Amino acid sequence: MQKAAIPECPPALPGFGHIKRYWDPSRKLYVAKLLPGEYYITLRGEMITTVLGSCISACIRDRKLGIGGMNHFMLPDSAQLDDWGGSSSSARYGSYAMEQLINEVLKAGGRRENLEVKAFGGGAIVSKLSSVGRKNIAFLREFLQIEGLQLVSEDLGSPYPRKVNFFPDSGRAQVKKLRSMHNDTIVERENQYLEELVEAPVQGDVELF
Repeated sequence: MQKAAIPECPPALPGFGHIKRYWDPSRKLYVAKLLPGEYYITLRGEMITTVLGSCISACIRDRKLGIGGMNHFMLPDSAQLDDWGGSSSSARYGSYAMEQLINEVLKAGGRRENLEVKAFGGGAIVSKLSSVGRKNIAFLREFLQIEGLQLVSEDLGSPYPRKVNFFPDSGRAQVKKLRSMHNDTIVERENQYLEELVEAPVQGDVELF
């Protein structure tokens, strides 16, 4: 039997050509795979996937148009969450990650009044990052409350890393708890990302529209 031809990968939206994407033969669609610090927006029937430890992923979509995306972020370990929008430079990493995602969904045609949010991650998987997961969750809840965004579903906390699949066109999300870790890839990746955040300059503001 002749093997079915793989359809051509749909073009990524401007600014997202660097995100790794691949064809999933079982689901028969293209998948965008996120690493810590990345985010991706699609309106072409793709799936977005990532693996989370202490990090958070917010999945945001226009529920009427099916335009949406996912981010993957972490606050530096020194985050002070009393003022995420101003004096707390470390918490601004989280607000910047959220604002980037929201802004890109709106640029792609989404409307702010139609946005819905699903949130995942913030696990306490290693002692070094145990407080980071809690701070990430606290930041996210405060950000959504202040911005007036609706959190329709969540899977946050717990001692387990998790794999998240998100389908922006339908809003469906799949979460798999990784109860046994056969290697240290997740821990090593998040430790490296945490070190980069501590050393990197704080990003500037993103104007929401």
